[in-house]
Amino acid sequence: MADSDTSDRLPRLLPDAVHRSVRPGTALLRLETTHAREGILDGAWWPRSRDIGAELPSLISALTEHLGPITRVGLDGSAWDGLPTRVMVDGRVVHIDSFPVGDDTVLVTRGDRDHFSLMLVPPDTSPDAARAAMARAVRADNVTEAGQILIDTGGDTPPTPA
Repeated sequence: MADSDTSDRLPRLLPDAVHRSVRPGTALLRLETTHAREGILDGAWWPRSRDIGAELPSLISALTEHLGPITRVGLDGSAWDGLPTRVMVDGRVVHIDSFPVGDDTVLVTRGDRDHFSLMLVPPDTSPDAARAAMARAVRADNVTEAGQILIDTGGDTPPTPA
């Protein structure tokens, strides 16, 4: 079969080096975009608060724009203020699963079985530590789990008041 015959069935991949603010003042998302997806993590998300109703829609919109429709999101319910069972984003229902996955990981499902694992950078992380953690999480050769990346980069420690 020619490449053009199969291109319509291949998943859309993000352009390399995606690193952008989803909306000014809300969240920062960074994704590892190699075809192999061999690293432990597929990306990192740095929300600005623990208000899931305010944070999750912009994440889902950004992921949908680059990956296609998101059907489920799994997070640690204890890490968020009032976790719903579903949210409506851009006219689509996205189911929310509460798992004891740990405060440092968000599991995103596209379609039936295509899963993405995002490191969750705590909202109160300093900008320098957040950038360092996110850069490390999206490296194609990363074999370090999210919690350890946050420890190594200082992302698990709130910034000190000035």
